[in-house]
Amino acid sequence: MLPKNQALDGVKLFVLDMDGTVYLGNNLIDGSLDFIRQVDADPDRDFIFFTNNASRVPEVYVDKLAKMGLTVTKDKIVTAGDVCAEFLEENYPGAKIYLNGTPLLENNWRERGLNLVDDDPDVAVQSFDTTLTYDKLDKICRYVRNGVPFIATHMDTNCPTEDGYMPDCGAMCTLITDSTGVRPRFLGKPWKETVDMITAITGYPKETIAFVGDRLYTDVATGVNNGARGFLVLTGEADMQTVAESDVEPTCIYNSLKEMREYL
Repeated sequence: MLPKNQALDGVKLFVLDMDGTVYLGNNLIDGSLDFIRQVDADPDRDFIFFTNNASRVPEVYVDKLAKMGLTVTKDKIVTAGDVCAEFLEENYPGAKIYLNGTPLLENNWRERGLNLVDDDPDVAVQSFDTTLTYDKLDKICRYVRNGVPFIATHMDTNCPTEDGYMPDCGAMCTLITDSTGVRPRFLGKPWKETVDMITAITGYPKETIAFVGDRLYTDVATGVNNGARGFLVLTGEADMQTVAESDVEPTCIYNSLKEMREYL
């Protein structure tokens, strides 16, 4: 693990998680906006947001951040839903896709030209679906049990909120796996496809990129497992006990983006 005063040397692009890192629910975390503004003002550094929360689409996050005082364009925001859509386009071109996701994600994928169906799919996808019903669970379990490839947008177990946590895509996938015996092919953070997409979008080599977030097994692991850096902030899911119990070692640990700003 690098010292706090050395860990940021050579970082050109900060890939910032959102929930638990920049804000909790509708409340900004103290100092996060100042960090982003300072990075934005530095001609030698840049930032982009990446969230595993595929229940929403970039336009929604643009509006949410604007209400919090940060104006960004939608090209500054990437979600696990975007990575999954690209993965499906490349690996299952023209496939019939059964998606358990929010109406926002469904509409986004249809606009991209993906073929969403309710019956007889070629591939089944579980996302963070806040509109999940028993009928949806029954359908995806039936398809997966019958051999349809099982894809998940991301592996997060819980989504942090201002009131605690709510079940996320990983928890939903555990139920499906328990019923079918089949584990999904997870996308989003911490998988290589995410790093590949970020480097393609931004043009920054991975050696100059730092993934910043509150989860070890997604945010931090994306960086340290794929040739970039992974910084942990202690404003969301992980604490030092989590660090002690994990086999993922962060490049560095900061209390918050506010503290990280002190070392820019």
